[in-house]
Amino acid sequence: MRIEDTEIEGVRLIIPRRFGDDRGWFSETYNAAALADAGIAYDFVQDNHSLSVTRGTLRGLHYQAPPHAQTKLVRVARGRVLDVAVDVRPGSATYLKSVTRELTAAGGEQLLVPQGCLHGFLTLEDNTEVLYKVDAHYDRAADGAVRWDSPEFAIDWSRAEPVLSDKDRAAPLFADWANPFGGGA
Repeated sequence: MRIEDTEIEGVRLIIPRRFGDDRGWFSETYNAAALADAGIAYDFVQDNHSLSVTRGTLRGLHYQAPPHAQTKLVRVARGRVLDVAVDVRPGSATYLKSVTRELTAAGGEQLLVPQGCLHGFLTLEDNTEVLYKVDAHYDRAADGAVRWDSPEFAIDWSRAEPVLSDKDRAAPLFADWANPFGGGA
């Protein structure tokens, strides 16, 4: 398992090894002990799985507010996504910085997104499936979103008209958002 730091503290790219032969391949996608040895120790309590039928579907930028904030370990089971994490932890050295990585089923890459970061992804293929582990159960009252195109983030989504849910379409811009992670916008 290869683990790489990114531009944001705590956001890590994890690339599990694959062992292949003429039948296909095998990969250990999660190993708590191996990750703990690398300083990544979370008690994941829930697995989530999404299917986005249409290429260009954008989900995000999502979060759960404290005390139900979630760390996510994200990977793609089918297709490809542009995966994005945005640091909204006031006082962080990387506050308002974003990390963008392409995650693919073919490559098996995973992105670890810690609490205090917004998360979202844009599907790059039809019928893309995304799996992610979280370290806190879903809580409807803590669920929230910030607009994907907030200018403060300067994220290059490379798509002007994404497919959005009503929730994501109605999400506030960052400038109008009350940050639950310890400060205002």
